[in-house]
Amino acid sequence: MIVTLTANPSVDRTVTLTEPLRRGQVHRAASVTSHPGGKGVNVARVVSEGGAAVTAVLPGADDDPVVHGLRTAGIGFRTVAVTGGPRVNLTIAETDGTTTKINEPGCPLTARQLSELTGLLVEVAAGAEWIVLSGSLPPGVPVDWYAQLVATLSAPRVSPNGTRRARVAVDTSDAPLLALFGEKSEATPDLIKPNSEELAQLTGLDAIDLETPMAAAEAAMTLIDRGVGAVLATLGAAGAVLVTAEDAWFAAAPPIVARSTVGAGDSALAGYLLADLAGASPADRLRTAVAYGSAATALPGTELPGPADIVLDAVTARSLALDRPSAPA
Repeated sequence: MIVTLTANPSVDRTVTLTEPLRRGQVHRAASVTSHPGGKGVNVARVVSEGGAAVTAVLPGADDDPVVHGLRTAGIGFRTVAVTGGPRVNLTIAETDGTTTKINEPGCPLTARQLSELTGLLVEVAAGAEWIVLSGSLPPGVPVDWYAQLVATLSAPRVSPNGTRRARVAVDTSDAPLLALFGEKSEATPDLIKPNSEELAQLTGLDAIDLETPMAAAEAAMTLIDRGVGAVLATLGAAGAVLVTAEDAWFAAAPPIVARSTVGAGDSALAGYLLADLAGASPADRLRTAVAYGSAATALPGTELPGPADIVLDAVTARSLALDRPSAPA
């Protein structure tokens, strides 16, 4: 089973225009769609559609639209009760695939609600193979909360009954991402999924330079040296790289007609996890991630891909020969 945490859930609303966006002008919408969202919710939607067991953990009222959407879709979820509705994330999609996003900050969580959410996640994690900590944090939540959760969920490595603990994946940005590698952090995620900008935040390099596979892989290897189990770095239209302590791989994205980038990174992460649960090799986990991310980009609005949208044969992966120092004899 996969467990996803979405601390800052949202209603993802996409307005599709009939013409290029022009600042200060009146536009007519070709369509408007809304789906339950937040990065962890998106991962849960794709994983569920892929046929794997999933539980989404999130704050939410019983009658709010995100909870209603999960219930209607038949996706398992556990909630901590909060007052107020979820934020609305607005995406403006142009006909050439360009998307402009405006994200609300979300509803603050009290210290009690945050404690309850932590306890609920730890409880649900007992039966999971992967735990995914995804997305931004709502106002008032300490920026190192993900780091605290990783440290909590990562110990002990093996439970008293001999069952191996769930592995932890993190997909976030800005201060919560940087806090994973702070001086006082004990967090060592099994997997992180940065894009080129987030990889630049972690390494101090230029995001444009990191859009090339070799540069991204070399930057990701510095995170492996800092204790991360694996780095899945998504590079937009270029594809993605996967780096572990053993090797690095690159998979180019197949040619597609881009319609919306909403949920592409979340879909890539979900594809990787689905392939991992199926026992796929690292290269095939990367291929599946790229296939899912590309399929999401080819879909309109906030639609997310299922197995019928995936063309795995269109994606190939190759090993990257990184210059690694030899281990001492």
